Amino acid sequence: MEIKVLGPGCPRCQQTEKIVKEAVAEAGVDAQIEKVSDVMKIAGYGVFGTPAVVIDGEVKSVGKIPDKEEVKGWLKK
Repeated sequence: MEIKVLGPGCPRCQQTEKIVKEAVAEAGVDAQIEKVSDVMKIAGYGVFGTPAVVIDGEVKSVGKIPDKEEVKGWLKK
């Protein structure tokens, strides 16, 4: 599984990355987590609000900090 956390590095983006890492660890899922801060790469996903979470190429969240249970739900699919 490939997870990307999109954002320039603001506190909200850092919090989102932390939540994603915790959810992956708790779920026991094998996932590569990458932080993407390049504005052009972020725009390439059609995302214009951050933070955003992309799992296996599918945008799951934009412009908000997801809660850990929400992220765990995405990991099961």
